Amino acid sequence: MKTLTEIVMPKLAESLVSATIDRWLKQPGDMISMYEPICEVITNKVNAEIPSTVEGRLVSILAKDGEDVPVGAPICVIEAIDDTAGASVSAPSSSAVSTASSQSSEDNEQDIPAEGDMRGRYSPAVQRIAAEQGVDLQLVRGTGLGGRVTRKDVLAYAASGQPKATVAAEAVKDATTKTEKAPLRTTGLHLSETPRIPQIEVESEIPGRGEYFIDITPIRNAIARNVKQSVTEIPHAWMMIEVDVTNLVQLRNKLKDEFKKREGVNLTYLAFVLKAVVNAVKDYPIINSTWATDKIIVKRDINISLAVGTEDSVATPVIKNADQKNIAGIAHEIDDLARRGREGKLTLADMSGGTLTVNNTGSFGSILSYPTIVYPQAVNLTFESIVKRPVVINDMIGVRSMANMCLSLDHRILDGVICGRFLQRVKENLESFSLDTKLY
Repeated sequence: MKTLTEIVMPKLAESLVSATIDRWLKQPGDMISMYEPICEVITNKVNAEIPSTVEGRLVSILAKDGEDVPVGAPICVIEAIDDTAGASVSAPSSSAVSTASSQSSEDNEQDIPAEGDMRGRYSPAVQRIAAEQGVDLQLVRGTGLGGRVTRKDVLAYAASGQPKATVAAEAVKDATTKTEKAPLRTTGLHLSETPRIPQIEVESEIPGRGEYFIDITPIRNAIARNVKQSVTEIPHAWMMIEVDVTNLVQLRNKLKDEFKKREGVNLTYLAFVLKAVVNAVKDYPIINSTWATDKIIVKRDINISLAVGTEDSVATPVIKNADQKNIAGIAHEIDDLARRGREGKLTLADMSGGTLTVNNTGSFGSILSYPTIVYPQAVNLTFESIVKRPVVINDMIGVRSMANMCLSLDHRILDGVICGRFLQRVKENLESFSLDTKLY
């Protein structure tokens, strides 16, 4: 039985009321499997893929690229070939969205209906792992409900040494080769792949007119909207302090090689900075707050938004409960979020819940910056480039490793006195690191 089914814009997060269509992954006439991504959307938090809730053929597209679609509005029509699937036209929950909630898919695989034979249905997490491992899912025996293949089934099959999918393996190999061959910059941002370039519309040849137009991409439009909201609603003020990080530089140089061998990730200065900031927030909890018109809401959890940039966008994934992690744990979180941010694999869960932002602007050589506050947080703190400078110590001049820290503050909540004390505490924490400091 064939049924026409409308796919609607799902509610990707509690506070989101709409999302912008970035691009369609399928076109009218294409066959679509259950849970297969059909389009990419952009929210004010992160990019996400919208999966199909039915199996069938895409009949028509109702929302064009760049169009902002309210939650619950139809985006396309699919001619379903599964008579049971066509009975429902409701939007998938956020846990069904591939990119936006791949972690939820991994942890809650039993959320998929289990009635009948499920051997031919695969969750986005299972499909992703199978592609990475080069495993043909048709060869894997499922142990889940209805014979469904689970993550553990795929990993067990890959570890057993049984035949794998040649095509899938070659595809992964090709992708890896392309990444390895991609040119990396020697300074600044290191990109895992070449970002998409905005489409350029060149003006007709007119004497004296040396200009051209660049189309505004949906992600750039979302950034513009969010930044405008921040600077319009939040009265910004800012201050700067300089920190002597000579001892920190010596500590990191001592530990970084051993840490890399042991943990498999880089031990960056940012991990120490975040630890210093977290400990300072414990002493000044008002920093960890938001404005709510008739009250100030102070957050108990310290969730640090980490600014991650590529050449065409900036994302702010969140290190949750940063106060409960040691320096080594924070280093792992930084590496994971930064890598997935540059690869465009962050989820809505990764982007939600931040209470203050720290930005490592020194990674691309900045020595002074005025950060924009991430709405509705109260502060944005930048750690600038470490530079050797002559410094007066006990009336003598010495060469020390110095770094600036710049703080933007919501002047409705915070004043210079409290922020000055907070920055002094961050400075004390950073300068207290020594060769005896423990990472664990």
